Amino acid sequence: MFNENLRELRKSKGFTQEELATKINVVRQTVSKWEKGLSVPDADSLQKIADVLEVDVSQLLGAKIEKEENKNEIAEQLSRINE
Repeated sequence: MFNENLRELRKSKGFTQEELATKINVVRQTVSKWEKGLSVPDADSLQKIADVLEVDVSQLLGAKIEKEENKNEIAEQLSRINE
């Protein structure tokens, strides 16, 4: 769950693994391992990731985040229903 959320949030912000790694002072391979689910960040790194991606730590650790396209589709459907 964390690994999928990290990947989606990183991509939604337009960061490469390398850019995110630089911002939180780790190597790119570390971000890659997190996204593959092979390891998890420590508490300090987790907070740095949340800060850089402008989300709460709970959002990183929480339920799977839907891709932006899905959110837009749902919003459009709700708008049509309300009309």
